[in-house]
Amino acid sequence: MGVFIHFSMNTMTDKEYDDLSLPLDKFNPVKLNTDQWAMTAKSMGAKYVVLVAKHVGGFCLWPTSTTDYSVGHTPWRDGKGDVVADMARSCRHYGLKLGVYLSPNDNKHGIGIGGKAPDPEKQKAYNSLYRTQLTELLTHYGKMTEVWFDGSQTVPTADLLQRYAPDAMVFQGPQATIRWVGNEDGFAPYPAWNSLSKVDARTGVATAIHGDPDGDAWMPIEVDVSLHRPNWFWHPQDKPMSMDDLLSVYYRSIGRGANLLVNLSPDSNGEIEPQDVERAKEFGDEIRSRFGKPLASTHGSTIEFPKPTLIDHVEVMEDTRGGERVRKHAIQVRVGGVWKTVSDGTAIGERRLVPIPPEDVGAVRLQVSESSGAPMIRRLAVYDTGKAPPADWNESSSLWADDQVGNWSSSGALEVSLDGKLPAAAQYRLRFVSTDQSPAEIGDLQLLLNGVPNETLVRRDGSSYVLTITGLNAKVTVRATVAGSGRGLVLLRRL
Repeated sequence: MGVFIHFSMNTMTDKEYDDLSLPLDKFNPVKLNTDQWAMTAKSMGAKYVVLVAKHVGGFCLWPTSTTDYSVGHTPWRDGKGDVVADMARSCRHYGLKLGVYLSPNDNKHGIGIGGKAPDPEKQKAYNSLYRTQLTELLTHYGKMTEVWFDGSQTVPTADLLQRYAPDAMVFQGPQATIRWVGNEDGFAPYPAWNSLSKVDARTGVATAIHGDPDGDAWMPIEVDVSLHRPNWFWHPQDKPMSMDDLLSVYYRSIGRGANLLVNLSPDSNGEIEPQDVERAKEFGDEIRSRFGKPLASTHGSTIEFPKPTLIDHVEVMEDTRGGERVRKHAIQVRVGGVWKTVSDGTAIGERRLVPIPPEDVGAVRLQVSESSGAPMIRRLAVYDTGKAPPADWNESSSLWADDQVGNWSSSGALEVSLDGKLPAAAQYRLRFVSTDQSPAEIGDLQLLLNGVPNETLVRRDGSSYVLTITGLNAKVTVRATVAGSGRGLVLLRRL
Protein backbone atom coordinates (compact mmCIF):
# COMPACT_ATOMS: atom_id res chain seq x y z
CA MET A 1 0.00 0.00 0.00
CA GLY A 2 1.08 3.53 -0.76
CA VAL A 3 -0.31 7.02 -0.24
CA PHE A 4 -1.04 9.66 -2.87
CA ILE A 5 -0.89 13.34 -1.89
CA HIS A 6 -2.90 15.85 -3.98
CA PHE A 7 -2.26 19.48 -3.01
CA SER A 8 -1.97 22.48 -5.32
CA MET A 9 -3.29 25.95 -6.18
CA ASN A 10 -6.82 24.63 -6.67
CA THR A 11 -6.83 23.36 -3.08
CA MET A 12 -7.27 27.05 -2.22
CA THR A 13 -10.23 27.51 -4.57
CA ASP A 14 -12.39 24.47 -3.72
CA LYS A 15 -11.97 23.09 -7.26
CA GLU A 16 -10.80 19.76 -8.65
CA TYR A 17 -8.84 21.42 -11.44
CA ASP A 18 -6.75 24.58 -11.48
CA ASP A 19 -8.43 27.14 -13.76
CA LEU A 20 -5.46 29.52 -13.28
CA SER A 21 -7.74 32.12 -11.68
CA LEU A 22 -6.03 32.36 -8.29
CA PRO A 23 -3.19 34.92 -8.02
CA LEU A 24 0.08 33.53 -6.76
CA ASP A 25 0.03 35.86 -3.77
CA LYS A 26 -2.99 33.95 -2.44
CA PHE A 27 -1.01 30.73 -1.98
CA ASN A 28 0.14 30.69 1.63
CA PRO A 29 -0.62 27.38 3.44
CA VAL A 30 0.68 28.56 6.81
CA LYS A 31 0.27 25.20 8.58
CA LEU A 32 1.72 22.98 5.87
CA ASN A 33 3.17 19.97 7.67
CA THR A 34 4.59 17.08 5.66
CA ASP A 35 5.52 15.28 8.88
CA GLN A 36 1.79 15.04 9.58
CA TRP A 37 1.22 13.72 6.04
CA ALA A 38 3.93 11.07 6.52
CA MET A 39 2.66 10.06 9.98
CA THR A 40 -0.84 9.65 8.58
CA ALA A 41 0.50 7.50 5.74
CA LYS A 42 2.50 5.40 8.21
CA SER A 43 -0.52 4.87 10.47
CA MET A 44 -2.49 3.56 7.50
CA GLY A 45 0.21 0.99 6.78
CA ALA A 46 1.66 2.66 3.68
CA LYS A 47 5.21 1.90 2.58
CA TYR A 48 5.60 4.75 0.09
CA VAL A 49 4.26 8.20 -0.81
CA VAL A 50 3.58 9.57 -4.30
CA LEU A 51 3.49 13.37 -4.11
CA VAL A 52 1.74 15.29 -6.88
CA ALA A 53 4.59 17.71 -7.54
CA LYS A 54 2.78 19.20 -10.55
CA HIS A 55 -0.84 18.59 -11.48
CA VAL A 56 -2.47 19.47 -14.81
CA GLY A 57 -2.70 23.18 -13.97
CA GLY A 58 1.08 23.44 -14.12
CA PHE A 59 1.71 24.76 -10.59
CA CYS A 60 4.97 23.33 -9.20
CA LEU A 61 5.39 22.46 -5.53
CA TRP A 62 9.13 23.06 -5.74
CA PRO A 63 11.03 26.23 -6.75
CA THR A 64 11.72 25.12 -10.31
CA SER A 65 13.90 27.10 -12.68
CA THR A 66 11.46 26.49 -15.53
CA THR A 67 8.45 28.70 -14.66
CA ASP A 68 7.25 31.38 -12.28
CA TYR A 69 4.12 29.30 -11.61
CA SER A 70 5.59 27.66 -8.53
CA VAL A 71 5.90 27.93 -4.75
CA GLY A 72 9.02 30.02 -5.31
CA HIS A 73 6.86 32.92 -6.46
CA THR A 74 4.35 32.88 -3.59
CA PRO A 75 4.31 34.41 -0.09
CA TRP A 76 4.55 30.95 1.47
CA ARG A 77 7.77 30.95 3.52
CA ASP A 78 8.76 34.16 1.72
CA GLY A 79 9.16 32.28 -1.56
CA LYS A 80 11.79 29.97 -0.09
CA GLY A 81 9.55 26.98 0.59
CA ASP A 82 9.84 23.62 -1.14
CA VAL A 83 7.07 21.06 -0.57
CA VAL A 84 8.98 18.32 -2.38
CA ALA A 85 12.03 18.83 -0.16
CA ASP A 86 9.84 18.80 2.96
CA MET A 87 8.14 15.60 1.80
CA ALA A 88 11.47 13.94 1.05
CA ARG A 89 12.76 14.75 4.55
CA SER A 90 9.57 13.51 6.18
CA CYS A 91 9.66 10.26 4.21
CA ARG A 92 13.25 9.62 5.24
CA HIS A 93 12.39 10.34 8.88
CA TYR A 94 9.40 8.00 8.95
CA GLY A 95 10.92 5.24 6.84
CA LEU A 96 8.78 5.77 3.75
CA LYS A 97 9.85 5.63 0.13
CA LEU A 98 9.13 8.66 -2.08
CA GLY A 99 7.65 8.95 -5.54
CA VAL A 100 6.50 11.90 -7.65
CA TYR A 101 3.67 12.69 -10.02
CA LEU A 102 4.75 15.12 -12.75
CA SER A 103 1.81 15.85 -15.04
CA PRO A 104 2.72 15.97 -18.74
CA ASN A 105 -0.50 17.97 -19.18
CA ASP A 106 0.23 21.63 -18.30
CA ASN A 107 -2.57 24.16 -18.70
CA LYS A 108 -0.35 27.08 -17.70
CA HIS A 109 1.74 26.46 -20.80
CA GLY A 110 -1.13 25.41 -23.08
CA ILE A 111 -0.07 21.76 -23.20
CA GLY A 112 -2.63 18.97 -23.57
CA ILE A 113 -2.95 15.45 -22.22
CA GLY A 114 0.19 13.37 -22.65
CA GLY A 115 2.35 16.48 -23.03
CA LYS A 116 1.05 17.29 -26.51
CA ALA A 117 1.62 20.84 -27.72
CA PRO A 118 -0.50 22.51 -30.43
CA ASP A 119 2.41 22.96 -32.85
CA PRO A 120 5.99 21.67 -33.37
CA GLU A 121 7.68 24.84 -32.13
CA LYS A 122 5.77 24.82 -28.84
CA GLN A 123 6.35 21.07 -28.55
CA LYS A 124 10.10 21.56 -28.77
CA ALA A 125 10.01 24.30 -26.12
CA TYR A 126 7.81 22.26 -23.80
CA ASN A 127 9.95 19.16 -24.23
CA SER A 128 12.90 21.16 -22.94
CA LEU A 129 10.91 22.63 -20.04
CA TYR A 130 9.44 19.30 -18.98
CA ARG A 131 12.74 17.45 -19.20
CA THR A 132 14.30 20.09 -16.95
CA GLN A 133 11.46 19.71 -14.44
CA LEU A 134 11.85 15.94 -14.40
CA THR A 135 15.62 16.23 -14.01
CA GLU A 136 15.20 18.58 -11.05
CA LEU A 137 12.83 16.17 -9.31
CA LEU A 138 14.98 13.11 -9.95
CA THR A 139 18.27 14.70 -8.88
CA HIS A 140 17.49 17.09 -5.99
CA TYR A 141 15.42 14.97 -3.60
CA GLY A 142 16.99 11.55 -3.26
CA LYS A 143 15.99 8.22 -4.74
CA MET A 144 12.54 7.99 -6.28
CA THR A 145 10.60 4.75 -5.99
CA GLU A 146 7.86 5.69 -8.46
CA VAL A 147 7.31 8.26 -11.23
CA TRP A 148 3.80 9.05 -12.46
CA PHE A 149 3.16 10.25 -16.03
CA ASP A 150 -0.62 10.54 -15.84
CA GLY A 151 -2.33 10.40 -19.24
CA SER A 152 0.72 8.81 -20.86
CA GLN A 153 3.75 10.65 -22.16
CA THR A 154 4.88 12.05 -25.52
CA VAL A 155 7.87 14.03 -24.21
CA PRO A 156 11.05 11.94 -24.57
CA THR A 157 12.14 10.97 -21.05
CA ALA A 158 13.64 7.49 -21.41
CA ASP A 159 17.24 8.69 -21.06
CA LEU A 160 16.46 10.67 -17.91
CA LEU A 161 14.68 7.75 -16.27
CA GLN A 162 17.50 5.39 -17.12
CA ARG A 163 20.15 7.80 -15.87
CA TYR A 164 18.52 9.10 -12.69
CA ALA A 165 15.84 6.59 -11.68
CA PRO A 166 16.64 3.20 -13.22
CA ASP A 167 14.91 1.28 -10.41
CA ALA A 168 11.78 3.44 -10.16
CA MET A 169 8.37 2.10 -11.06
CA VAL A 170 6.98 4.13 -13.98
CA PHE A 171 3.25 4.76 -14.30
CA GLN A 172 2.11 5.18 -17.94
CA GLY A 173 4.13 6.32 -20.92
CA PRO A 174 6.46 4.34 -23.22
CA GLN A 175 8.72 3.33 -20.30
CA ALA A 176 5.85 2.18 -18.07
CA THR A 177 6.62 -0.70 -15.72
CA ILE A 178 3.26 -0.70 -13.90
CA ARG A 179 -0.36 -0.35 -15.07
CA TRP A 180 -3.34 1.73 -14.04
CA VAL A 181 -6.18 -0.57 -13.07
CA GLY A 182 -8.57 1.41 -15.31
CA ASN A 183 -10.81 3.08 -12.72
CA GLU A 184 -10.55 5.38 -9.71
CA ASP A 185 -12.98 3.43 -7.54
CA GLY A 186 -10.30 1.35 -5.80
CA PHE A 187 -11.17 -2.03 -7.32
CA ALA A 188 -9.18 -4.48 -9.40
CA PRO A 189 -10.97 -7.15 -11.42
CA TYR A 190 -10.45 -10.81 -10.68
CA PRO A 191 -8.33 -12.26 -12.12
CA ALA A 192 -5.89 -9.35 -12.35
CA TRP A 193 -3.03 -10.91 -14.31
CA ASN A 194 0.36 -9.20 -14.01
CA SER A 195 1.46 -10.18 -17.50
CA LEU A 196 0.27 -8.85 -20.85
CA SER A 197 1.49 -8.67 -24.41
CA LYS A 198 4.51 -6.52 -25.25
CA VAL A 199 2.39 -4.78 -27.88
CA ASP A 200 -0.10 -3.63 -25.24
CA ALA A 201 2.66 -2.79 -22.77
CA ARG A 202 4.35 -0.45 -25.25
CA THR A 203 1.22 1.68 -25.62
CA GLY A 204 1.92 3.23 -22.22
CA VAL A 205 -1.76 3.15 -21.28
CA ALA A 206 -2.39 -0.56 -20.76
CA THR A 207 -4.76 -1.37 -17.88
CA ALA A 208 -6.13 -4.41 -16.08
CA ILE A 209 -8.29 -5.40 -19.05
CA HIS A 210 -5.11 -6.11 -21.03
CA GLY A 211 -4.00 -8.80 -18.57
CA ASP A 212 -3.02 -12.09 -20.20
CA PRO A 213 -1.57 -15.02 -18.24
CA ASP A 214 0.39 -16.02 -21.33
CA GLY A 215 1.63 -12.51 -22.08
CA ASP A 216 5.28 -11.83 -22.82
CA ALA A 217 5.64 -8.67 -20.70
CA TRP A 218 5.36 -8.11 -16.94
CA MET A 219 3.52 -5.04 -15.68
CA PRO A 220 1.79 -5.22 -12.27
CA ILE A 221 -1.34 -3.24 -11.49
CA GLU A 222 -1.61 -0.22 -9.20
CA VAL A 223 -5.11 0.64 -7.95
CA ASP A 224 -5.66 4.28 -7.01
CA VAL A 225 -8.55 5.69 -5.00
CA SER A 226 -9.10 8.82 -2.94
CA LEU A 227 -10.08 8.75 0.71
CA HIS A 228 -12.54 11.46 -0.43
CA ARG A 229 -13.79 9.39 -3.35
CA PRO A 230 -14.34 10.64 -6.02
CA ASN A 231 -12.50 13.94 -5.32
CA TRP A 232 -8.70 14.06 -5.28
CA PHE A 233 -8.26 17.56 -3.92
CA TRP A 234 -9.62 18.92 -0.63
CA HIS A 235 -13.13 20.36 -0.53
CA PRO A 236 -14.63 21.62 2.76
CA GLN A 237 -17.76 19.49 2.45
CA ASP A 238 -15.99 16.19 1.71
CA LYS A 239 -15.99 13.30 4.17
CA PRO A 240 -13.67 10.29 4.21
CA MET A 241 -14.83 6.93 2.98
CA SER A 242 -16.46 4.70 5.58
CA MET A 243 -14.57 1.78 7.06
CA ASP A 244 -16.87 -0.59 5.17
CA ASP A 245 -15.93 1.10 1.89
CA LEU A 246 -12.23 1.04 2.71
CA LEU A 247 -12.35 -2.66 3.59
CA SER A 248 -14.15 -3.34 0.32
CA VAL A 249 -11.33 -1.52 -1.49
CA TYR A 250 -8.69 -3.51 0.41
CA TYR A 251 -10.18 -6.93 -0.29
CA ARG A 252 -10.76 -6.07 -3.97
CA SER A 253 -7.33 -4.58 -4.64
CA ILE A 254 -4.58 -5.92 -2.38
CA GLY A 255 -6.68 -9.04 -1.86
CA ARG A 256 -6.57 -9.59 -5.63
CA GLY A 257 -2.81 -9.12 -5.93
CA ALA A 258 -2.62 -5.42 -6.84
CA ASN A 259 -0.85 -2.50 -5.18
CA LEU A 260 -3.17 0.03 -3.54
CA LEU A 261 -2.53 3.78 -3.61
CA VAL A 262 -4.88 5.71 -1.27
CA ASN A 263 -5.06 9.47 -1.75
CA LEU A 264 -4.90 11.97 1.11
CA SER A 265 -6.00 15.58 0.52
CA PRO A 266 -4.40 18.26 2.72
CA ASP A 267 -6.63 21.28 3.28
CA SER A 268 -5.99 24.91 2.27
CA ASN A 269 -3.79 25.40 5.35
CA GLY A 270 -1.60 22.46 4.37
CA GLU A 271 -2.82 19.99 6.99
CA ILE A 272 -4.76 16.73 6.66
CA GLU A 273 -8.04 17.18 8.50
CA PRO A 274 -8.47 15.35 11.84
CA GLN A 275 -11.35 13.23 10.49
CA ASP A 276 -9.08 11.94 7.72
CA VAL A 277 -6.17 11.32 10.08
CA GLU A 278 -8.46 9.32 12.34
CA ARG A 279 -9.97 7.28 9.49
CA ALA A 280 -6.54 6.49 8.05
CA LYS A 281 -5.38 5.15 11.41
CA GLU A 282 -8.62 3.21 11.91
CA PHE A 283 -8.12 1.60 8.52
CA GLY A 284 -4.53 0.67 9.29
CA ASP A 285 -5.48 -0.66 12.72
CA GLU A 286 -8.27 -2.78 11.23
CA ILE A 287 -5.97 -4.35 8.62
CA ARG A 288 -3.30 -5.03 11.25
CA SER A 289 -5.94 -6.52 13.55
CA ARG A 290 -7.21 -8.86 10.84
CA PHE A 291 -4.01 -9.81 9.04
CA GLY A 292 -1.10 -8.71 11.20
CA LYS A 293 -0.28 -12.23 12.39
CA PRO A 294 -1.53 -15.51 10.90
CA LEU A 295 -2.53 -18.53 12.98
CA ALA A 296 -0.16 -20.57 10.84
CA SER A 297 1.76 -20.26 7.60
CA THR A 298 3.96 -22.36 5.34
CA HIS A 299 6.01 -22.13 2.15
CA GLY A 300 4.40 -25.38 1.07
CA SER A 301 0.86 -26.28 0.08
CA THR A 302 -0.58 -27.81 3.28
CA ILE A 303 -1.04 -26.65 6.88
CA GLU A 304 -1.77 -29.31 9.52
CA PHE A 305 -3.18 -28.41 12.94
CA PRO A 306 -2.59 -30.48 16.08
CA LYS A 307 -6.30 -30.12 16.90
CA PRO A 308 -9.34 -28.63 15.11
CA THR A 309 -8.76 -24.89 14.78
CA LEU A 310 -11.18 -22.10 13.87
CA ILE A 311 -10.23 -20.17 10.72
CA ASP A 312 -12.10 -17.69 8.52
CA HIS A 313 -9.54 -16.41 5.96
CA VAL A 314 -6.93 -18.05 3.75
CA GLU A 315 -4.08 -16.19 2.08
CA VAL A 316 -2.01 -17.53 -0.82
CA MET A 317 1.02 -15.92 -2.44
CA GLU A 318 3.10 -17.01 -5.41
CA ASP A 319 6.81 -16.38 -5.68
CA THR A 320 6.39 -14.02 -8.62
CA ARG A 321 10.11 -14.08 -9.41
CA GLY A 322 9.01 -17.11 -11.37
CA GLY A 323 6.03 -15.33 -12.89
CA GLU A 324 2.39 -16.16 -12.34
CA ARG A 325 2.39 -19.88 -12.96
CA VAL A 326 -0.88 -20.94 -11.37
CA ARG A 327 -3.80 -20.93 -13.80
CA LYS A 328 -6.41 -22.76 -11.75
CA HIS A 329 -6.48 -23.65 -8.07
CA ALA A 330 -8.71 -24.64 -5.18
CA ILE A 331 -8.52 -24.11 -1.41
CA GLN A 332 -9.63 -27.11 0.62
CA VAL A 333 -10.14 -27.72 4.33
CA ARG A 334 -10.29 -31.02 6.21
CA VAL A 335 -13.20 -31.36 8.59
CA GLY A 336 -13.80 -34.63 10.44
CA GLY A 337 -11.28 -36.38 8.24
CA VAL A 338 -12.99 -35.33 5.00
CA TRP A 339 -11.56 -32.79 2.54
CA LYS A 340 -13.90 -30.23 1.00
CA THR A 341 -13.38 -27.30 -1.36
CA VAL A 342 -14.22 -23.89 0.15
CA SER A 343 -12.94 -21.72 -2.71
CA ASP A 344 -11.63 -22.03 -6.23
CA GLY A 345 -10.14 -19.55 -8.64
CA THR A 346 -7.63 -18.79 -11.35
CA ALA A 347 -4.90 -16.24 -10.57
CA ILE A 348 -2.95 -16.13 -7.32
CA GLY A 349 -0.06 -13.79 -8.14
CA GLU A 350 1.34 -11.54 -5.45
CA ARG A 351 -1.53 -12.21 -3.06
CA ARG A 352 -4.94 -13.85 -3.05
CA LEU A 353 -7.01 -13.18 0.05
CA VAL A 354 -10.02 -15.50 0.42
CA PRO A 355 -12.62 -15.32 3.20
CA ILE A 356 -14.23 -18.70 3.99
CA PRO A 357 -17.11 -19.71 6.27
CA PRO A 358 -15.75 -19.85 9.86
CA GLU A 359 -15.10 -23.47 10.77
CA ASP A 360 -12.93 -25.69 12.99
CA VAL A 361 -10.59 -27.50 10.60
CA GLY A 362 -7.85 -30.07 10.97
CA ALA A 363 -5.90 -28.98 7.93
CA VAL A 364 -5.88 -26.57 4.97
CA ARG A 365 -4.36 -27.21 1.58
CA LEU A 366 -3.89 -25.53 -1.78
CA GLN A 367 -4.52 -27.70 -4.81
CA VAL A 368 -3.24 -26.47 -8.17
CA SER A 369 -4.98 -28.16 -11.09
CA GLU A 370 -3.47 -26.08 -13.91
CA SER A 371 -0.16 -24.27 -14.08
CA SER A 372 2.53 -23.17 -16.50
CA GLY A 373 5.53 -25.00 -15.14
CA ALA A 374 5.89 -26.10 -11.55
CA PRO A 375 3.97 -23.83 -9.12
CA MET A 376 6.17 -21.61 -6.92
CA ILE A 377 4.18 -20.91 -3.76
CA ARG A 378 5.75 -18.30 -1.48
CA ARG A 379 3.21 -18.54 1.31
CA LEU A 380 0.03 -20.26 2.41
CA ALA A 381 -1.41 -18.71 5.57
CA VAL A 382 -4.63 -18.89 7.59
CA TYR A 383 -6.31 -16.41 9.93
CA ASP A 384 -9.04 -16.28 12.51
CA THR A 385 -10.04 -12.62 12.23
CA GLY A 386 -13.36 -13.09 14.01
CA LYS A 387 -14.79 -10.57 11.56
CA ALA A 388 -16.90 -10.86 8.45
CA PRO A 389 -15.47 -9.76 5.09
CA PRO A 390 -17.17 -7.00 3.10
CA ALA A 391 -20.38 -8.27 1.53
CA ASP A 392 -19.06 -7.40 -1.95
CA TRP A 393 -15.56 -8.87 -1.51
CA ASN A 394 -16.01 -11.26 -4.44
CA GLU A 395 -17.95 -9.01 -6.82
CA SER A 396 -16.66 -7.85 -10.19
CA SER A 397 -15.25 -4.33 -10.31
CA SER A 398 -18.05 -2.77 -12.33
CA LEU A 399 -21.78 -3.23 -12.78
CA TRP A 400 -22.48 -0.44 -15.24
CA ALA A 401 -25.11 -0.53 -18.00
CA ASP A 402 -24.97 0.93 -21.52
CA ASP A 403 -25.98 4.55 -22.06
CA GLN A 404 -27.01 5.94 -25.42
CA VAL A 405 -24.66 8.81 -26.28
CA GLY A 406 -25.44 9.29 -29.98
CA ASN A 407 -27.04 7.90 -33.13
CA TRP A 408 -26.76 7.89 -36.88
CA SER A 409 -29.33 7.73 -39.68
CA SER A 410 -27.21 7.70 -42.83
CA SER A 411 -23.69 7.10 -44.04
CA GLY A 412 -21.03 9.76 -43.70
CA ALA A 413 -19.20 11.58 -40.94
CA LEU A 414 -20.32 11.03 -37.35
CA GLU A 415 -19.35 13.19 -34.38
CA VAL A 416 -20.42 12.46 -30.82
CA SER A 417 -19.69 14.67 -27.83
CA LEU A 418 -19.10 12.77 -24.60
CA ASP A 419 -19.11 15.88 -22.40
CA GLY A 420 -21.25 15.26 -19.34
CA LYS A 421 -21.44 11.55 -20.16
CA LEU A 422 -18.23 10.45 -18.47
CA PRO A 423 -18.88 10.33 -14.71
CA ALA A 424 -15.32 9.41 -13.75
CA ALA A 425 -11.80 8.84 -14.97
CA ALA A 426 -12.15 5.23 -16.08
CA GLN A 427 -12.32 2.99 -19.12
CA TYR A 428 -15.40 2.87 -21.30
CA ARG A 429 -16.58 0.55 -24.03
CA LEU A 430 -18.02 2.32 -27.08
CA ARG A 431 -20.31 0.30 -29.34
CA PHE A 432 -22.07 1.08 -32.60
CA VAL A 433 -25.30 -0.90 -32.82
CA SER A 434 -27.52 -1.03 -35.92
CA THR A 435 -31.24 -0.66 -35.16
CA ASP A 436 -32.49 -2.05 -38.49
CA GLN A 437 -31.41 -4.78 -40.84
CA SER A 438 -29.02 -2.61 -42.86
CA PRO A 439 -25.38 -3.42 -42.13
CA ALA A 440 -23.05 -0.55 -41.35
CA GLU A 441 -19.29 -0.33 -41.03
CA ILE A 442 -17.56 2.07 -38.68
CA GLY A 443 -14.18 3.40 -39.71
CA ASP A 444 -11.58 6.10 -39.05
CA LEU A 445 -12.55 6.40 -35.39
CA GLN A 446 -10.75 9.14 -33.47
CA LEU A 447 -10.84 10.16 -29.82
CA LEU A 448 -10.32 13.92 -29.49
CA LEU A 449 -9.37 15.67 -26.26
CA ASN A 450 -9.91 19.42 -26.51
CA GLY A 451 -10.02 18.97 -30.27
CA VAL A 452 -6.69 17.12 -30.49
CA PRO A 453 -6.71 13.45 -31.59
CA ASN A 454 -5.16 11.06 -29.08
CA GLU A 455 -4.64 7.66 -30.63
CA THR A 456 -2.99 6.13 -27.54
CA LEU A 457 -6.19 6.34 -25.48
CA VAL A 458 -8.47 4.44 -27.87
CA ARG A 459 -8.16 0.76 -28.75
CA ARG A 460 -10.26 -1.44 -31.00
CA ASP A 461 -11.51 -4.56 -29.26
CA GLY A 462 -13.40 -6.75 -31.70
CA SER A 463 -16.44 -4.83 -32.91
CA SER A 464 -16.22 -2.21 -30.14
CA TYR A 465 -13.72 0.37 -28.89
CA VAL A 466 -12.19 0.86 -25.45
CA LEU A 467 -11.65 4.49 -24.44
CA THR A 468 -9.21 5.24 -21.64
CA ILE A 469 -10.22 8.47 -19.92
CA THR A 470 -7.47 9.44 -17.49
CA GLY A 471 -8.98 12.73 -16.33
CA LEU A 472 -12.07 14.91 -16.65
CA ASN A 473 -10.44 18.24 -17.48
CA ALA A 474 -10.81 17.97 -21.26
CA LYS A 475 -13.66 18.12 -23.75
CA VAL A 476 -14.04 14.62 -25.19
CA THR A 477 -15.33 13.97 -28.70
CA VAL A 478 -15.50 10.85 -30.86
CA ARG A 479 -15.37 11.11 -34.64
CA ALA A 480 -15.91 8.27 -37.09
CA THR A 481 -17.25 7.48 -40.53
CA VAL A 482 -20.32 5.35 -41.13
CA ALA A 483 -20.55 3.28 -44.32
CA GLY A 484 -24.07 2.03 -44.92
CA SER A 485 -27.60 3.34 -45.30
CA GLY A 486 -29.14 2.15 -42.06
CA ARG A 487 -29.78 3.63 -38.66
CA GLY A 488 -28.05 2.95 -35.39
CA LEU A 489 -27.14 3.92 -31.87
CA VAL A 490 -23.84 4.82 -30.23
CA LEU A 491 -23.68 3.15 -26.80
CA LEU A 492 -21.21 3.81 -23.99
CA ARG A 493 -20.58 1.58 -20.99
CA ARG A 494 -18.19 2.06 -18.13
CA LEU A 495 -15.95 -0.96 -17.61
